[in-house]
Amino acid sequence: MSDIKLEFVGKQVKDMYGAYVGKVIGLVTDIDGSIESIGVDCGSIGLKQLSYEQLLVQGDYVIFIPRWRMEAQKLLRQKNLTLKRVKALEDLVAENDLMKDDAEVLHLIYEKRLFDLESNEQDVINSLNSRLQELDLQSTTIKTIIFDAKLQYRSNDIIEETYQQINTNSTELLDRIKLEKDEINSFLSRITQPNSDIISNNESEDKNINSSQQDIDRISDMESNSDNFENDEKQESALSSDAQEDDETEGNWLSEVLTKDTA
Repeated sequence: MSDIKLEFVGKQVKDMYGAYVGKVIGLVTDIDGSIESIGVDCGSIGLKQLSYEQLLVQGDYVIFIPRWRMEAQKLLRQKNLTLKRVKALEDLVAENDLMKDDAEVLHLIYEKRLFDLESNEQDVINSLNSRLQELDLQSTTIKTIIFDAKLQYRSNDIIEETYQQINTNSTELLDRIKLEKDEINSFLSRITQPNSDIISNNESEDKNINSSQQDIDRISDMESNSDNFENDEKQESALSSDAQEDDETEGNWLSEVLTKDTA
């Protein structure tokens, strides 16, 4: 078995935003020995097969890159490249009018390519918006859990330590959801901007599109810092400041809960 295959087996799998997915138990390979997918034990959910192209080994973990991100990146790369070539072609013709006839053929090819990309663009946008809706539903559920835990603590149904643990774990989930939502909104903004803006911002776009590794490193830093965050700092803040800071939020969520009950 090659080193590439060995580095997958037995590793924990997380998504780009730090959420635990499962443990790699094996690989599925093609007839030529190349990896097609990996099998991940996801506990009660069962076995999942994840596409190899969506995976990246980093240290002791395998990082899973969501499909929506890969599709959005691919669309932006192809669109940016095509627009840059159209612009370069127009500049060449402007400098040398004798090249106009030859350039016309290439120009038609690139225009056809842009048309095809714009047809695929709506599918990508729909995928991103669908994921945003899923994340909004998750956020609502998590906030309901936090609010219910606060009510239980105030009514002495649970002890402070339990409440703090619920609050800490739920807040970490909300932070991960916010990271993913921010990135989706960033992709939506770049995909829907006018072509002229894309051409003028090619350099910054390229940096953003190729930022996967930087994003993963940022998530890893957050993961490593979260262990220290759970101990002294959380207990020191406790409920003295929490009660004061969260009263307004609690009131808002109570209104939402009451509205749902009466609906």
